[in-house]
Amino acid sequence: MTFTLHHGDCIEVMRGMADGSVDSIVTDPPYELGFMGKSWDSTGIAYSVELWTEALRVLKPGGHLLAFSGSRTYHRMACAIEDAGFEIRDQIMWLYGSGFPKSHNVSKGIDKAAGAKREVVGPTKKGAQVESTGRYGAWGDGITPTAPATPEAQQWEGWGTALKPAHEPIVLARKPFAGTVANNVLQHGTGALNIDGSRVGADGGCAGAGARVFGDGLNGSFAKPVDGLGRWPANVIHDGSDEVVDGFPDNGSAARFFYCAKANKRDRNEGLDGFEDKPAPKFGGGPLINPKTGKDSTDIIAKNHHPTFKPVDLMRYLVKLITQPEGVVLDPFMGSGSTGKGAVIEGFNFVGIEQDADYLDIARARIQWAGDQDVQLTIEEG
Repeated sequence: MTFTLHHGDCIEVMRGMADGSVDSIVTDPPYELGFMGKSWDSTGIAYSVELWTEALRVLKPGGHLLAFSGSRTYHRMACAIEDAGFEIRDQIMWLYGSGFPKSHNVSKGIDKAAGAKREVVGPTKKGAQVESTGRYGAWGDGITPTAPATPEAQQWEGWGTALKPAHEPIVLARKPFAGTVANNVLQHGTGALNIDGSRVGADGGCAGAGARVFGDGLNGSFAKPVDGLGRWPANVIHDGSDEVVDGFPDNGSAARFFYCAKANKRDRNEGLDGFEDKPAPKFGGGPLINPKTGKDSTDIIAKNHHPTFKPVDLMRYLVKLITQPEGVVLDPFMGSGSTGKGAVIEGFNFVGIEQDADYLDIARARIQWAGDQDVQLTIEEG
């Protein structure tokens, strides 16, 4: 196995890559939501036809692309991918139960604008977020129940401005090719999906013949392969949380879909011994003070401080779904290297691009650790 990490702008790096040099692309571009006011999440790069045109060029004919996005901005990214020449094949939904709504309390807003003081009607619920941050379930000074002070506020009591986020869409696209799928697979090894290798077992794990056991040394969130073929992989993946599972008609039906828990501390920090702990910002809101510790809990303190880090088990499943054995996986937005780590664990070669030097170092260490030092590493500037 080999992996090559490029430090630089992804468009410029891809321009230096050969035509048809990678088998698949699995990536997590900026969602263009202005996350925490960060400039990198509001550049418009995910909407760049130029970006996806370069991605199309470096893919082999029939090669697949998987790219994450946000529910509010997915359409613009998908249109750019299609305008670049890709064929949109499907959309995978990653469902989870841990999202926080960022909603404005309309009734309180009306009273505040009117200068009316609301009556406290119950005790403060400690440990909950301050309502103005819109972050439900996070630490804060607490929520104090109040009653509307004006008739207008009474009329709009219970109204807000946002839903609870519970999914992230992933576009599945393919580079067009001439002739039949059968001929393209024989010529390039691309154009098809690894159905049997990605089948879903009785408990939501991988059931494919000869498949690796998901969770061996990582999150431990997957069941072992089971006898038989298992269920056909679907365009829904979930985190196995009670909130999501309870939303299915019965608990058994949730097992029809592959699941991957959100990343835990072990997954985040594996391979980073010797790295400094730094704050990894969470989505939404300003500083939130944990009343038990008196510390700001807006940030996760971790060696891997990338704010939008994806669980490795999820990336393992995705790269395996669209990549031929020993194929080359490209991630133009590598971040802290979850795609690369998953690719190496599954026996693929990897090319990653990252413009932030700190995250490049983290990615290198995580991928090297995943390969047990038995991989060839190259880092290139630009």
